[in-house]
Amino acid sequence: MSPVVAAAVPGSWKDVLAEGRLAQFILICLAVWLHAADSLVTATIMPSVGADLGGYAYFGWATAGFLLGSVVAGASAGWLTGRVGLRRAFAFSAALYAAGCLMSAVAPDIWTFLIGRLVQGVGGGWLAGFASVAVGLLFPDRTLPKVYAVMTGIWGIATLIGPMLGGVFADAGHWRWAFGAFVIQALAVGLAALVLLPRGEKGQGGAIPARQLLLVGVGVSAIAGADLMGGFMLALVLVSAGLAILVYSVRVDVRAPVRLLPVSSGDLGSVAGLGFATMFLMTAASMGFTVYGPAILQATRGYSALAAGYVIGVEALAWTVAALAVSNLTGVWRSRMVRAGAICATLGVAMFIWVLTDGPLWSLLAAAILLGAGFGLSSAFMNQMVLAALPAEERGLGGGAINTVRFTGAAAGAAVAGAIANLTGFGEGLTIETARSAAYAVFAVATPVAALAIVTAWKLTPKAEAEAFA
Repeated sequence: MSPVVAAAVPGSWKDVLAEGRLAQFILICLAVWLHAADSLVTATIMPSVGADLGGYAYFGWATAGFLLGSVVAGASAGWLTGRVGLRRAFAFSAALYAAGCLMSAVAPDIWTFLIGRLVQGVGGGWLAGFASVAVGLLFPDRTLPKVYAVMTGIWGIATLIGPMLGGVFADAGHWRWAFGAFVIQALAVGLAALVLLPRGEKGQGGAIPARQLLLVGVGVSAIAGADLMGGFMLALVLVSAGLAILVYSVRVDVRAPVRLLPVSSGDLGSVAGLGFATMFLMTAASMGFTVYGPAILQATRGYSALAAGYVIGVEALAWTVAALAVSNLTGVWRSRMVRAGAICATLGVAMFIWVLTDGPLWSLLAAAILLGAGFGLSSAFMNQMVLAALPAEERGLGGGAINTVRFTGAAAGAAVAGAIANLTGFGEGLTIETARSAAYAVFAVATPVAALAIVTAWKLTPKAEAEAFA
């Protein structure tokens, strides 16, 4: 009797890795890792960058530039894969990311460093986007839940390892080698892509919403430029102008032949409009902690770069834990978690006004946990509400728009935090006094922004419930 070879169980891990997909799966995971770890590593080493390159005035720019590059990359990933194919696109994005990291690693001045961060954002954003394209093209539908679960888990791993890498390099006085390590990894990913990915696979093509992306770039740049004004009124004018341009970009998008967002995104009477507004506000309000938290903790509490990085990592870890804890909730609990998430995030931001520079460690960690848990409790359910409210032909666009809105909110929030911090004297040098003043001012402004997210979340949930049961 001849032996019977058992077929892989549909959806099993054996099925995921069958037909030679193990190496491709590892490649995709490495690409996601590069984009996920970048922001946490950079946040940890920025105080060292500022000391070496005189870049304290540009903390917000380093994050805003990276995120702005990611917005552009996310909106153009389909266009690029449709024209050159997945293999070439993947390898090119890895090479571009490596080039950006190399620019930051060898930067003789802050401007070269910031250009490198922008290039990293484009390359890293493309890598993450092409990783998702590769999953759809190379893996059977029945395996996708497990594949995406691993990709989500990588972000969780990055929250633990990223601060450690940045802290180790910064504390050793070799922050440039943090970027050097990413250069090596990115080149390895690019070479592996040329070997492991099929030559002919192409994603969906399409045009690029160039006008809207240009407006987003101008809006964020105007906000970031407020850093350099040196006076409150001029800074306020630039920030207001930048925010107005971002709002205008949404209106332009509604009438554009190639859209960046669903049609209803600019309507605050719709589920999509309220959902995107809540995402934008919460993300923008949180960025002061990501951008300035490590520097403030090192200056006021005397933490090492490693210790400060892990305090920042607590927020991301709380996000992951909270998201997993509520992932099986259904029905009215979705709305409750969206509201609870907005409240928790606002409480966390407000607490930082008092506990970031002073107070016991437990109060600092409590604020970070509240902020991270706020996103973990609400994000998945907000995404679900927005997508469910969109017509079938816009759901693909809506899925991409979720990342676009969050990245744009993060870039705008980082730029606003930078402008506020510099008005308090942070840009002139990192001292206990400037760090303390920046902490008070940044989070005092961010708290009402987060509170607005409570208002939009409260309006979103009954409308989403009504449409779900209509």
